[in-house]
Amino acid sequence: MTVALEVKGVNKRFGGLQALNDVNLSVDEGRIHAIIGPNGAGKSTLLNTFVGRLKPDSGSVIFDGKNLIGRLPHQINQAGVSRVFQTPEIFADLTVIENVMIPALAHRDGIFELNAFKPLRRETDIRQKAVDVLEDLGMKDKLDMVAASMSRGDKRRLEMAMGLVQEPKLLLLDEPTAGMSRADTNNTIEVLKHIGDSRGITMIIIEHDMHVVFSLADKISVLAQGTVIVEDAPENIKGNVKVQEAYLGGAH
Repeated sequence: MTVALEVKGVNKRFGGLQALNDVNLSVDEGRIHAIIGPNGAGKSTLLNTFVGRLKPDSGSVIFDGKNLIGRLPHQINQAGVSRVFQTPEIFADLTVIENVMIPALAHRDGIFELNAFKPLRRETDIRQKAVDVLEDLGMKDKLDMVAASMSRGDKRRLEMAMGLVQEPKLLLLDEPTAGMSRADTNNTIEVLKHIGDSRGITMIIIEHDMHVVFSLADKISVLAQGTVIVEDAPENIKGNVKVQEAYLGGAH
């Protein structure tokens, strides 16, 4: 199995708080890898070191053979890493199709500058690319909806489309089903399975909903107090004593 992302000895301290403590993990190419753990375990901090929002005090994050540490967020994005945030970061006043076309243009051109003399509607190739991604996510009937008027579940799927249209090799999802109804959650699980199967994208998911984690993950890393205490297949995680103590409070 080819390794897509390898994290070695990552440490991050905020004053007296050791947020990440010698974190090591390995993410296989084309697989879905979940990172779980109690609140304050360091999950989002770790994800931020992957995308250039935080620079760790030491360690390396190797993606596609290159260290991401020290690179700017847009450079990491251009290298093939996209992130879906815990709170949807969308252009609320724009339509669904416009939301997806903008990151597609940024990916193509390296930077996006809205040119008044070349409206988005004239970018036919980019528009078709955006339509294809939205169709993949079951949103083709919402192209002309204003993003602000959509449900939370649809906003999350829209942000996924904004990430996917950039053709990432690695997709990072920070609690992709947070705040969703059970029906929306189950639909999102099926969408992510479809994306993984059809596009072969490596995914890292931070998620508190264990139904989502065990429905999707090929491998799970458990983070506690800034350290990976277990990394194993889902069937071996459920009954692990360390996980029960750290994550489930010792519950059976």
